[in-house]
Order: sequence, then structure tokens, then C-alpha cells
Amino acid sequence: MYISTVEALKQSYLKRNHIKYADMKKILFSILPIFCLFLSCSKKDDGPRENKILMLKVDYLTNTFEGGKETIYPTSPLTFTLSPQYKEPADFGNLKIQYKELNEILFDGDIIWMGTGRIKTPQNMLPASQFEKVTAADIVNPMVGFQNIFNPYNGVFDYTPIWLSIQRLVKVREYLNANPNAEIKLFLYTPSLGGGDSAEWDWIIFIKN
Repeated sequence: MYISTVEALKQSYLKRNHIKYADMKKILFSILPIFCLFLSCSKKDDGPRENKILMLKVDYLTNTFEGGKETIYPTSPLTFTLSPQYKEPADFGNLKIQYKELNEILFDGDIIWMGTGRIKTPQNMLPASQFEKVTAADIVNPMVGFQNIFNPYNGVFDYTPIWLSIQRLVKVREYLNANPNAEIKLFLYTPSLGGGDSAEWDWIIFIKN
């Protein structure tokens, strides 16, 4: 009698735990798809990177950073080609820099013989005081180097002082982090020629993220 009672209790215990285990399996299999869906939805989706171009202006004689502007485009081509469109000044000339892949004008500036032109595009450039700088005193150089996109007289220039004036900008560091293989594109804008004042000239620099 005692043995049968013990056996009955044992079988009852096993039956109850079997039911609990089976129920647990059902619950787990039912919530597993929901859990996986949650993980896939919560996973960060970087999507296409914003196409941002940073244009900076540096004084030709003093290598002082003067300001710049960031522009964002909805389309992000794989390449970044800048094409100069130059009208040589007999009296009045012009230089445009076209973002070839998007057919966008990034820069438009007058060049005047015996006078001084002005930058028409971009407008509303921010002054240098609006650009934050990193506190670190380190120097970060572009891995690919520089490309002078408009050098009609084949001048030889040292780009290091120009770069040193902007490489501590937070924006520049962000761009280099986002695109370590970026080639720094630049040219010398000379709004005055033929006896013009070189103190009015500026380096125009383009960096893509």
C-alpha cells in the first residue's frame, strides 16, 4: 500500500512537471518570432549616409581661417568630381566649380581685371567664430592628400599651412572620421587680377563626408 502510494505520487509529480515543461515549450516557441522581430526592428539601421560637402575659406597671405558653409544633398553618388568652368577676364571674368555627379554649382565667383570680384555662391557663409575647434593639440593629415582643382598657371604651392589653419575644426575632424580616404580639394580664388591686391585672394577648400 505504501509503495503504490509513493509510486502514485511520483507519477503525479512527473505528469505535472511534464505538462509544465510542455507548456513552457509552447510559450517559448510562440514568443520567439516576436522576440526576433523586436531585435530586427530595434537594430540600428544606418541607411544611406547623408551627402555633405564642407566648403571652407582661408586667407591667401596669412593662412587665416575666415569661415565656410556646410551643404547637404539628398543624393549621394559614389564619386565626388569637381569641374571648373572658367571664363578668363578680359575685363570681367568668372569661375564656377560644378559638382559634376549632381550638376550642382558649389562655387561661383567673379574675377575682375583691375578690380575686385565677389563670391556669389555659396551665400550666407558662417564666420570663423561659428566653427568649434577640438581642444587636442594633435595634427591629423588627410590620408590621400590634396587636389588643386583649378590651377591655370601651374603654380607650385605648399598646402601644409592652409591645412593647419583648418585641421583642428570639429567639422573637419568629423568629415575625416566619416570618410578617412577623402581627398581634400581646393583652389586659389583670385577675385582681382592685373594689378589687383593679393590680400583679397582666398583658398577655397572642399571636403566630402
